[in-house]
Amino acid sequence: MTGLRDEPGALRDEDAFDTAAVHEWLSSTVDGLNGPPEVRQYPGGASNLTYLLSYPDRELILRRPPAGHKAASAHDMRREYTVQSKLKPVYPYVPNVLALCTDHDVLGSDFYVMDRVDGIILRGDLPAGLTLSPHEASSLAYRTFDRLIELHEVDPDAAGLSGLGKGAGYVARQVRGWSERYRGARTPNAPDGEVVMNWLAANQPDDVRTCVIHNDFRFDNVVLDGELTVVGVLDWEMATLGDPLMDLAGSMAYWIQADDDEVAQLSRRQPSHLPGMPKRKELVAYYCDRMGLSADNWVFYEVFGWFRLQVIMQQIYYRFHSGQTNNQAFAGFPRFVAYLDERCRRALT
Repeated sequence: MTGLRDEPGALRDEDAFDTAAVHEWLSSTVDGLNGPPEVRQYPGGASNLTYLLSYPDRELILRRPPAGHKAASAHDMRREYTVQSKLKPVYPYVPNVLALCTDHDVLGSDFYVMDRVDGIILRGDLPAGLTLSPHEASSLAYRTFDRLIELHEVDPDAAGLSGLGKGAGYVARQVRGWSERYRGARTPNAPDGEVVMNWLAANQPDDVRTCVIHNDFRFDNVVLDGELTVVGVLDWEMATLGDPLMDLAGSMAYWIQADDDEVAQLSRRQPSHLPGMPKRKELVAYYCDRMGLSADNWVFYEVFGWFRLQVIMQQIYYRFHSGQTNNQAFAGFPRFVAYLDERCRRALT
């Protein structure tokens, strides 16, 4: 697996930090660290930033917020750390978190450190040297979504997470909240989105259930071992108590299948297009059958999932547009924001 393991890239200048200060704090909290460490950065960085701290005999992961404007409820390091520490005993795929720093003199913001979950992370295309037969691709997809089902079956009380959410009304809060975020992040080149937002508000169902949800479950947040078995689930930034079908909708918005159009393919972040990979409707049917839920109202969840992704991309672009980041990877996001708005409106007809 050595040649397939997920590796970070170079540290971006705009995301650099005082390595010596972080090491000084960390070595006072975690025993046996001889440093300072070598620091590299994982790709992306549109949400929380993720770094690999390489010590001579140990590899750790540091998570911190991005610079610039942030939504009030986003990038909460204390919350992300607490969720993982409480969930770990009942959901073994959570990384082992080690230390939370709330002293802004160290890095300029809250951050936390955890053990690295070593393995393979599937991004847009399979890593060189890895091939999947159609049967293997199908099996991998269903086994991975079994881990989402297992998460949704966790007892929040047993995990000490009963206070994580806000109770009933999750669907309504999400429709209202994401609509407000979109309106707040609109730039002159973005569609107004009102048709879709009004439709979601008028057609929202009641919550079907309340459970622990991940809110960003996809292949590039899952770590696989050499047998392509899930050994870790990453990025718990948006985890909460909520409606499981809303969580599934968020996952399906990223699931680009082989027969999706060219623009969708350009936005693909996971190898869900490979021969043998199930289509969205097949994964939805599988999930609902396992969970004992109905997919009769899936159009609402599908549109919400696409709209939520539209808002996420617009928020990221807003940071670029307003000069809060110079990452050129975000410059082309308006094309996909407009595409998702169109895709949502087509689904309403």
